[in-house]
Amino acid sequence: MFLPLVSIVLFLFWNPTFRVIYIGPRSTPTLDPASWLSPVYFLLLLSSFLVYGGSVLLAFLDYQKLERDGVVRPFHWAWSFLNATVYIVGRSIIVHKVAKNRGLVPIWVLIGVVVLSAIVTSVKMTAMFSSIISTYQQ
Repeated sequence: MFLPLVSIVLFLFWNPTFRVIYIGPRSTPTLDPASWLSPVYFLLLLSSFLVYGGSVLLAFLDYQKLERDGVVRPFHWAWSFLNATVYIVGRSIIVHKVAKNRGLVPIWVLIGVVVLSAIVTSVKMTAMFSSIISTYQQ
Protein backbone atom coordinates (compact mmCIF):
# COMPACT_ATOMS: atom_id res chain seq x y z
CA MET A 1 0.00 0.00 0.00
CA PHE A 2 2.79 2.42 0.86
CA LEU A 3 5.21 1.32 -1.89
CA PRO A 4 4.18 4.11 -4.29
CA LEU A 5 5.39 6.64 -1.73
CA VAL A 6 8.97 5.59 -2.57
CA SER A 7 8.53 6.94 -6.09
CA ILE A 8 6.86 10.09 -4.78
CA VAL A 9 9.80 10.80 -2.45
CA LEU A 10 12.26 10.31 -5.32
CA PHE A 11 10.09 12.52 -7.50
CA LEU A 12 10.51 15.31 -4.95
CA PHE A 13 14.31 15.04 -5.29
CA TRP A 14 14.23 15.23 -9.10
CA ASN A 15 14.82 18.90 -9.86
CA PRO A 16 15.83 19.25 -13.48
CA THR A 17 17.27 22.50 -14.79
CA PHE A 18 15.72 22.91 -18.20
CA ARG A 19 17.85 24.32 -21.02
CA VAL A 20 16.88 25.13 -24.57
CA ILE A 21 18.95 24.08 -27.55
CA TYR A 22 18.36 25.18 -31.12
CA ILE A 23 18.10 22.46 -33.76
CA GLY A 24 18.06 22.51 -37.54
CA PRO A 25 18.39 25.17 -40.17
CA ARG A 26 15.51 27.17 -38.70
CA SER A 27 17.00 27.05 -35.20
CA THR A 28 13.93 25.44 -33.67
CA PRO A 29 14.03 25.77 -29.88
CA THR A 30 13.91 22.38 -28.16
CA LEU A 31 14.45 21.26 -24.59
CA ASP A 32 17.88 19.75 -24.14
CA PRO A 33 17.37 16.11 -23.06
CA ALA A 34 20.58 16.25 -21.03
CA SER A 35 18.99 18.92 -18.86
CA TRP A 36 16.36 16.60 -17.43
CA LEU A 37 17.84 13.12 -17.92
CA SER A 38 19.71 13.05 -14.63
CA PRO A 39 20.73 10.10 -12.42
CA VAL A 40 17.75 10.87 -10.15
CA TYR A 41 15.46 10.53 -13.18
CA PHE A 42 16.81 7.06 -13.93
CA LEU A 43 16.60 6.13 -10.24
CA LEU A 44 12.97 7.25 -10.35
CA LEU A 45 12.36 5.01 -13.37
CA LEU A 46 14.08 2.06 -11.69
CA SER A 47 12.11 2.57 -8.49
CA SER A 48 8.87 2.49 -10.48
CA PHE A 49 9.74 -0.95 -11.85
CA LEU A 50 10.79 -2.16 -8.40
CA VAL A 51 7.57 -0.87 -6.86
CA TYR A 52 5.59 -2.71 -9.54
CA GLY A 53 7.49 -5.96 -8.92
CA GLY A 54 7.25 -5.53 -5.15
CA SER A 55 3.50 -5.01 -5.40
CA VAL A 56 3.09 -8.23 -7.34
CA LEU A 57 5.26 -10.14 -4.86
CA LEU A 58 3.39 -8.75 -1.85
CA ALA A 59 0.04 -9.57 -3.49
CA PHE A 60 1.22 -13.17 -4.00
CA LEU A 61 2.34 -13.47 -0.37
CA ASP A 62 -0.90 -11.88 0.84
CA TYR A 63 -2.94 -14.32 -1.27
CA GLN A 64 -1.11 -17.26 0.28
CA LYS A 65 -1.67 -15.90 3.79
CA LEU A 66 -5.37 -15.40 3.15
CA GLU A 67 -5.62 -19.01 1.94
CA ARG A 68 -3.83 -20.23 5.09
CA ASP A 69 -6.19 -18.14 7.22
CA GLY A 70 -9.15 -19.96 5.69
CA VAL A 71 -10.54 -17.35 3.30
CA VAL A 72 -12.49 -19.27 0.68
CA ARG A 73 -11.59 -18.11 -2.83
CA PRO A 74 -9.55 -15.02 -1.95
CA PHE A 75 -9.09 -12.41 -4.66
CA HIS A 76 -6.40 -13.80 -6.93
CA TRP A 77 -2.96 -12.22 -6.71
CA ALA A 78 -2.51 -12.19 -10.50
CA TRP A 79 -4.81 -9.16 -10.69
CA SER A 80 -1.89 -7.18 -9.29
CA PHE A 81 -0.18 -7.51 -12.68
CA LEU A 82 -2.89 -5.23 -14.01
CA ASN A 83 -2.47 -2.74 -11.18
CA ALA A 84 -1.88 -2.93 -7.43
CA THR A 85 -4.99 -0.82 -6.92
CA VAL A 86 -7.15 -3.50 -8.56
CA TYR A 87 -5.76 -6.13 -6.20
CA ILE A 88 -6.18 -3.97 -3.09
CA VAL A 89 -9.81 -3.13 -3.88
CA GLY A 90 -10.71 -6.70 -4.87
CA ARG A 91 -8.96 -8.18 -1.84
CA SER A 92 -10.64 -5.74 0.51
CA ILE A 93 -14.10 -6.50 -0.87
CA ILE A 94 -13.60 -10.26 -0.52
CA VAL A 95 -12.21 -9.98 3.02
CA HIS A 96 -15.07 -7.62 3.96
CA LYS A 97 -17.61 -10.16 2.70
CA VAL A 98 -15.97 -12.97 4.67
CA ALA A 99 -15.37 -11.02 7.89
CA LYS A 100 -17.88 -8.24 8.39
CA ASN A 101 -16.54 -4.94 9.73
CA ARG A 102 -13.03 -5.86 8.56
CA GLY A 103 -10.93 -5.53 5.45
CA LEU A 104 -11.64 -1.96 4.40
CA VAL A 105 -8.53 -0.34 5.94
CA PRO A 106 -6.40 -1.05 2.82
CA ILE A 107 -8.89 0.88 0.68
CA TRP A 108 -8.73 3.90 3.00
CA VAL A 109 -4.93 3.80 3.03
CA LEU A 110 -4.97 3.49 -0.77
CA ILE A 111 -7.23 6.53 -1.05
CA GLY A 112 -4.86 8.50 1.20
CA VAL A 113 -1.81 7.48 -0.84
CA VAL A 114 -3.55 8.36 -4.12
CA VAL A 115 -4.66 11.77 -2.82
CA LEU A 116 -1.18 12.51 -1.44
CA SER A 117 0.41 11.41 -4.73
CA ALA A 118 -1.98 13.59 -6.73
CA ILE A 119 -1.23 16.64 -4.58
CA VAL A 120 2.55 16.18 -4.70
CA THR A 121 2.52 15.47 -8.43
CA SER A 122 0.32 18.48 -9.18
CA VAL A 123 2.53 20.85 -7.21
CA LYS A 124 5.74 19.44 -8.69
CA MET A 125 4.44 19.45 -12.28
CA THR A 126 3.18 23.01 -11.92
CA ALA A 127 6.65 24.09 -10.85
CA MET A 128 8.25 22.15 -13.70
CA PHE A 129 5.94 23.60 -16.37
CA SER A 130 6.55 27.06 -14.97
CA SER A 131 10.29 26.43 -15.29
CA ILE A 132 9.89 25.21 -18.87
CA ILE A 133 7.80 28.24 -19.85
CA SER A 134 10.31 30.64 -18.32
CA THR A 135 13.13 28.84 -20.14
CA TYR A 136 11.39 29.36 -23.52
CA GLN A 137 10.60 33.00 -22.75
CA GLN A 138 14.27 33.92 -22.25
